[in-house]
Amino acid sequence: MALTFLRGIQLNPSMLYPSSYFARKHGVLYCCMRSAQTQTATQEKEQPKLKVSTQNQSKTVDKILKDYEAVIGIETHVQLSTLTKAFCSCPYNYGSPPNTSVCPVCMGLPGALPVLNSKVIECAVRVGLALNCKLSFSSKFDRKQYFYPDLPKGYQISQFDIPIASGGYLDVDLPVEFGGGHRKFGVTRVHMEEDAGKLLHTDGGSYSQVDLNRAGVPLLEIVSEPDMRTGIEAAEYAAELQRLVRYLGVSNGNMQEGSLRCDVNISVRPIGQLEFGTKVEIKNLNSFSSVSRAIDYEISRQVLLHSQGQVDQIVQETRLWEEGAQKTVTMRKKEGLADYRYFPEPDLPGVTLTEEYVDNIRESLPEVPEAKRRRYENMGLSMQDVLFLANDMNTAEFFDATIAAGADVKLAANWIMGDIAAYMKNEKVTINEIKLSPQELGELIASIKDGTISGKIGKEILFELMAKGGTVKGLIKEKDLVQIVDTAEIEKMVDKVIADNPKQLEQYRGGKTKLQGFFAGQVMKESKGKANPKLLNKILLEKLNATS
Repeated sequence: MALTFLRGIQLNPSMLYPSSYFARKHGVLYCCMRSAQTQTATQEKEQPKLKVSTQNQSKTVDKILKDYEAVIGIETHVQLSTLTKAFCSCPYNYGSPPNTSVCPVCMGLPGALPVLNSKVIECAVRVGLALNCKLSFSSKFDRKQYFYPDLPKGYQISQFDIPIASGGYLDVDLPVEFGGGHRKFGVTRVHMEEDAGKLLHTDGGSYSQVDLNRAGVPLLEIVSEPDMRTGIEAAEYAAELQRLVRYLGVSNGNMQEGSLRCDVNISVRPIGQLEFGTKVEIKNLNSFSSVSRAIDYEISRQVLLHSQGQVDQIVQETRLWEEGAQKTVTMRKKEGLADYRYFPEPDLPGVTLTEEYVDNIRESLPEVPEAKRRRYENMGLSMQDVLFLANDMNTAEFFDATIAAGADVKLAANWIMGDIAAYMKNEKVTINEIKLSPQELGELIASIKDGTISGKIGKEILFELMAKGGTVKGLIKEKDLVQIVDTAEIEKMVDKVIADNPKQLEQYRGGKTKLQGFFAGQVMKESKGKANPKLLNKILLEKLNATS
């Protein structure tokens, strides 16, 4: 009987998965699952509809501010930039053809045994230390049981009761446009786990294809304390985590690639109430603006249910954020811990850290974003400057190297945030891709400051250096751009311009003093932009105001 059943499976795999079938496309084998979208849509229809007019939405916002408080926590999954997966030697490259980076281990085939990638432990310790956590010198892996079509083993290797790091915090500086200020958000735990595969949904919605390339890719799950109260705070917390993992070199943090994914937990309670409300989780957040907007929508939805006496309609569930509709919709009812049936992973030994190992990693940590911001503040830069420069690690390194070359701190910040940032945006390049070096930017700033060239000529040189490279001194010499500071030479040019424009001179002396700019422009044109502006204006005013 058993043999007959196995032969039946060989002939007809759909016996194992009645709602699925296998398809081959472009030479690649896909496991195709019937879509659950119809079921999700039905669940959403069954929920009571809330009639929300524009006027009511406005009242809801007022009510949130006055009578209710949101409690927000975030579970962030960070995909680690290791050469191979967590428990096998398969590489992972984003965008590879489906099911081309798989092996028996990451596919969960019978008899295949996992072997831990030691780089995963190193990344976890780096992040744990940077988040001010307490490390567990003895931790272990556990099996988290659940069935998804893209989880071939039927369980995920994760950490449950003994995470590798816990009890930390993350310092965040809110942007000036959102009121500014400093926040400290608690970090409950950091634990290691593996990723699942990915479902590729068809346009028709009748079936989905399974790509297992991502199965087994190492992740760090970073769980925050429920310390956030607004969508902006949550979005800035997530953005700071992205900066941190990039600075640490453990992940590229690209949300569009799924390298950093945020699941947000939200509940609402009347102000003054100590007990938390019913928690709702939101998935499918692929940008920081989506995090903020999804939270704001969900707060409004829950507060409206409170105000209409329908608190029982707020259930513990997982919801998706629909970007097009700008709303959250039900995905599934939330599982509890008992549903996962955790137990220690029998195929992996425990993880034991030594003091020497941890100390070596601690000594190798770079300056983290928060420490860099404090250092920039101590240099006298404004918070707006600080947030811009520290936001990107490469920009911060460029700025630091420019300062090391002797450049004035504020002038270096202004050039990087102004003309250099505008050029990068227009040309769609990064600061590592422009041909200007920090040393040459320092030389350019010094040349303007000591009067060798004017600020206008400095801008011309800057754009040529960014596009073509070269040296400041070389371009000044090649193009004969040294600023004219000889008083007699500038006087000759001023006299010529005044003599050539008698009508404008008469109008100026008749009260139209704004014509000074006209004369200054003509002198600059005569000098091919090389006349010292300060000296030029001094001489020009003396000549224009002289009584004949």
